Amino acid sequence: MPLVCICSPKGGVGKTTLAANLAWTLARTGSKVLAIDFDVQNALRLHFGVPLSDGRGFVARSEEQADWSQSILTTGGNIFVLPYGDVTEAERERFEDNLAKDPYFLRRGLDTVLNYPGLVIVADFPPGPGPALKAMRELADMHLVVMLADTASVSLLPQIEKNRMTGAPLNNQRGHYFILNQSDNRRHISRDVTDFVQQRLGESLLGVVQRDESVVEANASQQSVYDFSPASAAAFDIELIGKRVANILNIKIGNGEFQAPARTSS
Repeated sequence: MPLVCICSPKGGVGKTTLAANLAWTLARTGSKVLAIDFDVQNALRLHFGVPLSDGRGFVARSEEQADWSQSILTTGGNIFVLPYGDVTEAERERFEDNLAKDPYFLRRGLDTVLNYPGLVIVADFPPGPGPALKAMRELADMHLVVMLADTASVSLLPQIEKNRMTGAPLNNQRGHYFILNQSDNRRHISRDVTDFVQQRLGESLLGVVQRDESVVEANASQQSVYDFSPASAAAFDIELIGKRVANILNIKIGNGEFQAPARTSS
């Protein structure tokens, strides 16, 4: 059960879009992939065709529903989604309070999916520090930190290096890696930042994703970038990142057959 966490020190870096397309990448190899949304914006589901009007999710009932897998939505193929859902401010606060105070709250809720053979989990987190990211630290196999190819993102590198995201190293298993998103060779600053980050991070930089309008257009049509524009530069870059993730986590390539988790709802 490989579990990959997608996080960032700031918002607006394309983190959720990257999480969705990474899930698509791994699913394309035949692996069964569950995308979990820990961000109150509840946007991850939209990348998989779940209607904007569908407010279902696991957070609102997380206290009374011990097994959160009952809130999984099927989207077709090898992709499954566990949305955050529409919540009130009080429900969000209780959820975050439980994450912060009960060290087993997250593990209990995800127990079924954590023990489902062959399932790959991609979890998307809100930007910056937060109780969900901290609670997941002991369960995750890998963290991917998404940054833009701009000076604002680079200025936040010390937050990661000084463990300010969770108060401790992000990951104690396979470690954390960086992804530089929306790099644009046509822009001087973007080129300079990309060169700087490549030199500064070395092998910790898992990949660079080129700025590509196909990604935005694919989002608008609720498709993966592979379905919308399989020959695009971003599709190639994200696929390469997916292969590197699979190699680090020793994810076995599946047989491409549709196999559902034990408990789902549609």
